[in-house]
Amino acid sequence: MTDLTGACMLTGALLFAVGVAGFLARRNLITIFLSTEVMFQGVILNLVGFGLRHGQLTGQAFALFLIVTAAVEAGLALGLVVLLFRRSGTLDAEAWSRMRG
Repeated sequence: MTDLTGACMLTGALLFAVGVAGFLARRNLITIFLSTEVMFQGVILNLVGFGLRHGQLTGQAFALFLIVTAAVEAGLALGLVVLLFRRSGTLDAEAWSRMRG
């Protein structure tokens, strides 16, 4: 049982680190969006691992809640990215940081 929990937590930490690296290194909005999804999956895997380690279902229940939240966030973010692309013709995050209000 401890081998599985350790593997879950290590894989979750690696997924989170890859997501952070992708988020900080890229300027394309789609890549930034996908990197946040990878970070979500790393957190969810860590929650499941901690739930297994302590023998409780709270980690799995919270992971299920986060999966639903990530699905809703994915739909909203995709709609926002499409709207931004139609408005300016680019998905470069640097172009959107110079927006004027």
